[in-house]
Parts: sequence; structure tokens; C-alpha cells
Amino acid sequence: MGVALLIGSFILLLLLRVPIALTLAISSLITGLYMQLDLAAIIQRMISGVNSFSLIAIPFFILAGEIMNEGGISRRLINLANVIIGKIRGGLALVNVMTSTLFGGISGSALADVSSLGSVLIPMMRKQGYDNDYAVSVTTASATQGVIIPPSHNMIIYSTAAGGVSVGALFMGGIVPGVILGLALLILTYAIAVKRNYPKGEPVKREEIPKIVREGILGLLTAVIIMGGIISGYFTATESAAIGALYAFIITFFVYKDIPISQFKVILYRTFRTLSMVMFLIAASSAFGWLLALLKVPAMATDFILTISPNDITTLLLINLILLLLGMVMDMAPLILITTPILLPIAVGIGMDPIHFGVMLVLNLAIGLVTPPVGSVLFIGSAIGKVPIEKAARSMLPFYGVLIAVLLLVTFVPSLVMFLPQLLGK
Repeated sequence: MGVALLIGSFILLLLLRVPIALTLAISSLITGLYMQLDLAAIIQRMISGVNSFSLIAIPFFILAGEIMNEGGISRRLINLANVIIGKIRGGLALVNVMTSTLFGGISGSALADVSSLGSVLIPMMRKQGYDNDYAVSVTTASATQGVIIPPSHNMIIYSTAAGGVSVGALFMGGIVPGVILGLALLILTYAIAVKRNYPKGEPVKREEIPKIVREGILGLLTAVIIMGGIISGYFTATESAAIGALYAFIITFFVYKDIPISQFKVILYRTFRTLSMVMFLIAASSAFGWLLALLKVPAMATDFILTISPNDITTLLLINLILLLLGMVMDMAPLILITTPILLPIAVGIGMDPIHFGVMLVLNLAIGLVTPPVGSVLFIGSAIGKVPIEKAARSMLPFYGVLIAVLLLVTFVPSLVMFLPQLLGK
């Protein structure tokens, strides 16, 4: 009865469109009252859920992304990508994918990626003769790289939900899959561009190249500082995030100078607003997860899945299917917090490393961000491109194929994820 009440109230509140964080908190309190638990214990679980040193990295990553997004980094990365691959057939579409790869390493957010780059690149592609729905699908599909390529605050959320898995190792584990995903999207984008005879990009004037490269590299150094500090062992993930935010502040306000220093107040406001939502979500999910464990839901889920098939391959395919379906109807962060305590023990039980599972989980849920009916990234891309969501989803079909193929590759070839963490001893 406790399980039915916890899950049932959660689903009911979701259907009533109660915000997800409140849904988790209310479901936990209702179930706690039914089980005659001391409500102070639930509140303590919520507090302990956010009382983690590794979570301090999240506000710094959000702040760095907000600063660079507001300060014109997206335009400079577009110019840098255009210098590198913009001259070939379908050049602007390829620039779109490559810019998402570069920007993802700074913002760590698919939503930030599609919002900032899409508002620039989708109108540019439409003006150069690309189909509008194709421009939207390229932009939204490539934005999924933002949650895989480090730094990604979703990896930090997973680390917390998994009981303290190394954030540095998760960052390292996401590099190779992120690069493979970027290359796969580049190949598909080029093939479609050739088939549809999309235009070549306009050549960049030679005298402009040094400035474009210099400004683009200065922006990319934010990600280099963060990852370099973690890989070298000089900084923890939290310290690297703080230094990266400081560097982003200096570059944006004292080198690029596209916005006045007074704009920093607006950036801080947006950062704190986002942070408050994330932290409340983590707190509420901690109480919800504690009740799931108390009611032995992970054990029941394990028994159910292993009953269907004892085969490891079938089990992994079933876990992927569950995550893909859930990703279609819920956002990434709450799903990480809810599903990790349930599915991680199953994955570990069949020999999967928690780092490998974390990268697979995040990539899975990234696909959900671009899949209807609740694909938030796809909705934003459609709104920017003024394309009906149904038309955008149809245009996404070949990109879904690539995303699923990379997901299966990551799932069944563990060395793609584990190579760098093992090599660097993370």
C-alpha cells in the first residue's frame, strides 16, 4: 500500500501538472504520514540530500555557462567552426553541429545550447536555403551533446544520486561518447546536405581568420581550464568549476566587452533562479528516493526485470527502453534522481561499472530531451524555427537513428566510456 500511495500520488500530481519538485516533496510527505513516520526524518533526508560538497560545483557551472552565453561566446564559436568546416557542401549545417560540440563543453546544457545557438543558426540556415524543419532538427539533435561532453552538471547530479561516484571520472567517461556522437551527427548531416544539394558555406576573408580563431579559443579555454584542472589532479571538480567561472567573468567583461558589467546582476539573478530549482529538486528527490529504498522498490524492480530475462544483454536493452520511455514524458534531472537508486543496483549486479551506467543513463535521457511529447529541447527548437512540433519530430527521424545507434554502442562497448577514466586513474 505504501508503494502504491507513493507512486500513485506522484503520477496523479504529475497529471495535474504540479511542478516536479513539489510533486516529489508532496508524494513523500503523504506517504510518510500514511506510514506514520516522523516527518522530521523526511525533512532531514531533504537537507542531507543537498548537504554535499560536490554539489557546490553546480552553481559555478551554471554561472560560467550564463556568463559565456550572455557574453557572445556562441557567435564567436559559430565563426570559429565556420573557419574550420564552413566551406564544404552543407557547411552551415556542419557548423551547427560542430558549434554545439564546442559550446556543449562550456555550457553543459542542451537547453542553453539550443536557445543560444538556435536563435542565431536557424534563421541563418533558413536564409541560405535550408529547409526550416531540417534546420530545427540539426540544431536540436546536436544540442544533446551538451549533457554528455564535460563539464555537465547532470553528471554531478548523477554522482550525488549514485552515492558519490567520482565526478572527474564521469567527466572523463563522457568525452569519447560525446566525440563519437558529434562525428556521427556530422556524417549524417553531410550526407543529407549532399543528397538535398544544400549550399556550400561562404568563405571567410583571410585577414579575419586570426581574430576569429583567437576569440574562439579564448572562449574554449573555459572548458580547457575546467577539464585540465581535473585531469591533472590540481583541482577537484568543484575548484575547477569556480576557476572556470572566474575565467569566464574576466573574458566576457574585460576582453570581449560585448556587455556592460551592470549586466552581471541579471546573470546572477538567472543563475540563482536556476540553482534554486535544481537544489529544491535534489532535496525533494532525496526524500523520495529514501522512501523508495525504505519500501524496497529497487529490490522489487530488480526481481521484476531479472524475472523477464536473466540474460545480461536483454536486461540492458530493457533498462534502455525504460529510460527512453520515461525520458519522453519527464525532464532529465528528476529522472536521474528517481531512476538511479532503482536501476543502478541492477546494472551493477550484472557487472556494469557505475561510471559506465552514468554515461549511458545521461545519454539515454538526453535523447528524451528531443523526443515528444515532453521533449523540452525539441519544443524550444521548434519555437525558434516556427515549425510545428509534429513536423520537427518527423524531420528528426534520421537523427533519432544516429542517437540510438550511439547509445547502443556506448551500452555494449564499455571501453568507450571506461578507457579515459582507467587511463588517467580516475
